[in-house]
Amino acid sequence: MSNNAQIPRSTNWEIGPILRALLRNKVGALLIAIQIAVTMTIIVNSVSIIVERYHQVQRDSGIDEDNTFYLSSLGFGESFNAKVTIEEDLAQLRKLPGVVDAIQINAIPISGGGWSMGLKTQAGAEFDAVGVAVYMVDDHGINALDLEVIAGENFSHSDITWREASQSSWPNKIIITKAMAEALFPEQAWASPVGKTVFINDVEPMVISGIIDKLQAPWPNWDRLENAMLSPERQNYDSSRYLIRTEPGRRDELMPIVEKFLADSNKQRIIKGMRSLTETRERSYRGNHALIKILSTVMIILTIVTGLGIVGLASFNVNQRKKQIGTRRALGASQGAIVRYFMLENFLISSGGVLLGAGLTIGLNIVLVEVLSLQSMDWFYIPIGMAVLWLVGLIAVYGPAKKAASIPPALATQTV
Repeated sequence: MSNNAQIPRSTNWEIGPILRALLRNKVGALLIAIQIAVTMTIIVNSVSIIVERYHQVQRDSGIDEDNTFYLSSLGFGESFNAKVTIEEDLAQLRKLPGVVDAIQINAIPISGGGWSMGLKTQAGAEFDAVGVAVYMVDDHGINALDLEVIAGENFSHSDITWREASQSSWPNKIIITKAMAEALFPEQAWASPVGKTVFINDVEPMVISGIIDKLQAPWPNWDRLENAMLSPERQNYDSSRYLIRTEPGRRDELMPIVEKFLADSNKQRIIKGMRSLTETRERSYRGNHALIKILSTVMIILTIVTGLGIVGLASFNVNQRKKQIGTRRALGASQGAIVRYFMLENFLISSGGVLLGAGLTIGLNIVLVEVLSLQSMDWFYIPIGMAVLWLVGLIAVYGPAKKAASIPPALATQTV
């Protein structure tokens, strides 16, 4: 009978005694639960932010970044002729071995600086405009940027005009991105805007002659990043920016060659600001990369600190209950039962922590969405975060639990 009585007592020595033990040491258990909750809140929201920023960094700009670079030409002197220089530069650049195409352009995608306007489907100041990034290019723009015209047609050479420094009027043709077409005409098929008229400067008409698949604006954090348009014009400015696309793998080889060629071809200008699109992307998203590293570091530190806190509490409980554990061992409790006891105790503490953490996580995410305009967190981050914190707790408590299981039954006979 005594053996039969011991078996259920050893297997049932679980929830009730654990809860009573936690109530006797509720401060330590409560602190660990709060630590788990705070850790989960920060980690889950950090993961959500990291994933969001990573996706931002990986967005396709729509152009051949790996084989594209740009530089600026700044003319000086009374005899400097910007229009002639630009025409000569482009003609010579396009002839260089390894150069696929070259254009003058007013702004660089994802560079952080550019020109924006508003387009309307109806003329008049009373109608709302849709914001759009403006790229001024000639008929080589599609090829130089490696874009795809998916509806309509490219500009012809006769469409290209010269923009003067004080000019406010616009050409009568434009090419827009698919995203811009959908923003202007949300209730129509994306290809339907070809041939339609939109208005810039409230009343100035422009005909949509073509639609390109994708082209990002210069501002990486803009909420309408793919709203862009091509305007068929060159700028008759002393300061000019050239974008050069090379054959695959020849960008780095051609960058110094192009720079030297332009510098030697005209002594009345300065060549500066040469940079690849790859470097531009890195610079533009430097803040995102830094934030990802910072949040990743914080997550690792918090996880380690929380794990150490769990180890500390479990070790303290083992030291406090040595005689109790020895008594249980003397009554027939196996080492596995002792380990299970501490694992279950930690699971209960962790459960309270992750449940509290789930509420705090949702609350913090709401604040971040409202204050920092971040995206709402996907629902599945919370159960994943709970599972991870449960696992961290079980791993952290396993060592002290094994130590408790090694306490000999003879310890029960020792006096305090």
